[in-house]
Amino acid sequence: MAEVADIAFIQELKQRPDLSLKQDAQGIPLIDLSCPDKDALVHDIGHACTKWGFFQIINHGVPSELSHKLAEASHKFFHLTMDEKRKVRRDVGKVLGYYDTEHTKNIRDWKEVFDYTVQQPTLAAASVDENDHQVAHWENQWPQSPPEMREVCEEYAKEMVALGMRLMELIAMSMGLKAQRFEEFFKDHTSSVRLNHYPPCPSPELALGVGHHKDPGVLTILAQDDVGGLEVRQKSDGRWVGVKPTPDAYIVNLGDVLQVWSNGEYESVDHRVIVNPEKERYSIPFFLNPSHYTMVEPLPELIRGHQKGAKYRPYNWGKFALSRKHSNFMKLQADNIQIHWFKN
Repeated sequence: MAEVADIAFIQELKQRPDLSLKQDAQGIPLIDLSCPDKDALVHDIGHACTKWGFFQIINHGVPSELSHKLAEASHKFFHLTMDEKRKVRRDVGKVLGYYDTEHTKNIRDWKEVFDYTVQQPTLAAASVDENDHQVAHWENQWPQSPPEMREVCEEYAKEMVALGMRLMELIAMSMGLKAQRFEEFFKDHTSSVRLNHYPPCPSPELALGVGHHKDPGVLTILAQDDVGGLEVRQKSDGRWVGVKPTPDAYIVNLGDVLQVWSNGEYESVDHRVIVNPEKERYSIPFFLNPSHYTMVEPLPELIRGHQKGAKYRPYNWGKFALSRKHSNFMKLQADNIQIHWFKN
């Protein structure tokens, strides 16, 4: 990667991590999905969503062998030559594949990524124009090496969708809704998987692997290696705290869509990734996203009797997501689209 002396990587002073104050979060909910007491499981999920906005899950049913295969394929891919990786480079026209100049909050991230979607093709908004009803077809780009990468990636994605929908059933029940309440929003879902590689950074006090942000979709299921680096902003006091890796556990964080559906009862969580001066880091987030034509708005049954009614105006997920994706490719003059733009 480029040197961190490149001004594009340097965070604003108030966003730079204070590595001398680094501490791990205490009391993060660790939820066992094999718990036979479903009422207790639903209660624990609801408490985690309300108080934290994220939690860890164990005994989730995803084969550890599959996770290890994907981690190995990811390592092989990112250690290819730059010429090889750029054969599947993404751009504004081909939004899936390899990329190494992504921006978060208009600052370049210290990372390289490989993105792919679950559905093939994935139906998406063709433009951010509200009057444009054309549909785009996003196609994955697969590298020739490693040869096993496509098969492993696709198998892992299926497991993630199943896990994601299981979590959505539990979340629905924690809201007092029917377990299948959210199914209608995922008929043509736009879910995706990302392979992240964070190389060692010579100046970890200046740069971030990913700048602070909230995920725009429904929820994120993250696998991270034992190096660590994920930090979340605690809701209780606003401090940045690290999320220590737990073997064979996933980290689940709520996204903006779920915040709107819940009418603000379940809030998405601000998070970032700090970098390591000596060790490279890998992570694999799965983003559960609705169909592109979904109008995101508070669920009617959750605003009945609510004193202030709906806290958000409806917005089209496909247009919103495309606008956020475009901001990854270039530095903008202002912040990219956020759900607070739609607050009543």
